[in-house]
Amino acid sequence: MASSKPCGSEPEVRTAAGVVCGRREAGLAVFRGVPFAEPPVGALRFAAPQPVRRWDGVRPAVAYGPPPPESGLLGAPQETAGDDWLTINIWTPQLDPGAGLPVMVWIPGGGYVAGNASLPEYDAGHLARSGTVVATLNYRLGVEGFAQIDGAPANRGLLDQVAALQWVRDNIGVFGGDPQRVTVCGQSAGGGSVAALLAMPRAAGLFRRAVAQSVPGTFFSPELATDIAAACAAELGVAPTVAGLSAVAPARLPAAADAISAKAVQWRRRWGQITHRPTLFAPVVDGDVLPATPWQSLADGAARDVEILVGHTREEHRLFSLIDGVLGQVTHEQAETAVQLLAPGSDGARRYREAFPTATDEELYEVVNADWLFRMPSLHLADAQIAGGGQAHVYELTWPAPGAGGDLGACHGLDVPLVFGNLSSGQPAVLIGDPPSPAAEELSAQIRTAWTAFAAHGDPGWPPYDANHRITQLLDTPPTITAYPEESSRLLWQNHTFAALPLLAP
Repeated sequence: MASSKPCGSEPEVRTAAGVVCGRREAGLAVFRGVPFAEPPVGALRFAAPQPVRRWDGVRPAVAYGPPPPESGLLGAPQETAGDDWLTINIWTPQLDPGAGLPVMVWIPGGGYVAGNASLPEYDAGHLARSGTVVATLNYRLGVEGFAQIDGAPANRGLLDQVAALQWVRDNIGVFGGDPQRVTVCGQSAGGGSVAALLAMPRAAGLFRRAVAQSVPGTFFSPELATDIAAACAAELGVAPTVAGLSAVAPARLPAAADAISAKAVQWRRRWGQITHRPTLFAPVVDGDVLPATPWQSLADGAARDVEILVGHTREEHRLFSLIDGVLGQVTHEQAETAVQLLAPGSDGARRYREAFPTATDEELYEVVNADWLFRMPSLHLADAQIAGGGQAHVYELTWPAPGAGGDLGACHGLDVPLVFGNLSSGQPAVLIGDPPSPAAEELSAQIRTAWTAFAAHGDPGWPPYDANHRITQLLDTPPTITAYPEESSRLLWQNHTFAALPLLAP
């Protein structure tokens, strides 16, 4: 809360809502836990975010705001201190309203059920010291942010992100940033959020560029999202309405969703593919907040004025195989289930086996999971952007992770420590190895240079992607520029449409 105590020698800024006092850290001015919207609790629960109320005096901005309630499946703590979930954090190398520096706004990932900006891997000090203002934010997750609830707007988590970007537009100038040079960035569910923002009329004009890392292909129809919300509410013994769910404490909702996730295979006939790697929440193509999928919207030209940088890692799925306990021991039955369920088209399983004739069961399992989850949705986002008259740069991270025994390759999440330069702090740093190798340091510097250059002027250092040459930067040591390398997968998926996932049975 605000106080009358002056900042003294610490950095102080007057935002539209009031004065905040941050800290000086290693040549940067850092402000943490700045509210961009009112806490979405009480009368505002399950509502669209509301502008933060003005305060008098000086508000300390030295500690991260409390994370929104998160799933416990990835090890997130279940108790949160406070309900001021909608906050933003800013690192700036030049606290000068006339500096006009490029701005990067990072949206954390975590399957739309976990992930918050206070995690050590998202400390933006290294990125900001390149001459960029960097902001990270929290948004509502799981039931609070994405469940399709009677009486509530759809995609509340996405609306939170829009509110944060509006805050950036209105306030980032006093932190030294240029509101006309904002790049929105994210990985995994954060990358899916970036893709959604590209398709959302409410987000139009709030950013000039976008970085979408490992974009998930999971976007839901309202019917599917409504059915999942009903199952979560039934687990709690309440109606799937604002009134019913508002009677449940926010901290209890993730556990109920985790319980449904653990037995999601029971709903396979109704929910289909999302029960294979249980995914209960995702952006909903509701026709209003999100009028169409990102792939359709971009192909129709919705983001032709936004430059995008998009890509994926080579072995996206191996991390999940490790988490699931099947790494190195995938059975023929598991591989067959995966290709039957996930491969595109009625004869997709046969075509996969023909396209990868020497693949073991495990290799086939890994590639079809990686393609369905992240690789092909990311590639198709670039294709859609080009079809709609826009520009895209494409990459693939191919550097094999030496950590965790060196068994994971270029797996999902490896890009996060490399982008932020946090090679020895935060959970994903275990992929890098201890201590970080010179190659890891070199690759991280290379990636940070490319990302910040893209944010500054739209050129990450390699040519744009096009439908003829498909130029792709392979992020490795050394880096390589080549045609898109996953050609067998590209051909298998070239006629697939990433439509909103339906409810299969009434």
